[in-house]
Amino acid sequence: MHTQSAKYHLGQVVRHRKHPFRGVVFDVDPEFSNTEEWYEAIPEDSRPVKDQPFYHLLAENDQSFYVAYVSEQNLVADYSGDPVDHPDISELFGAFQDGSYELHFQMN
Repeated sequence: MHTQSAKYHLGQVVRHRKHPFRGVVFDVDPEFSNTEEWYEAIPEDSRPVKDQPFYHLLAENDQSFYVAYVSEQNLVADYSGDPVDHPDISELFGAFQDGSYELHFQMN
């Protein structure tokens, strides 16, 4: 059985290595758990390996807010100290402090 620890934690602000967006981690899959259609839509030379944590993010860029699903290899911690302005943050998280949001409740 393969076990791997997630590098980033719930409430942490992260950014994408290649694309101009950042977000707050609200869930983590220990390995790829999306559809094959979603996976195949990624250009083959950019597809991440499936055997790694994948993160659900409340994401933002300069134009919009959305939910993103991103492999660990494509994320880095965001040390800007800036909060994320996604409108759904207050439903899951409390105060922003030291680059992370406090959880409102314990998730499974």
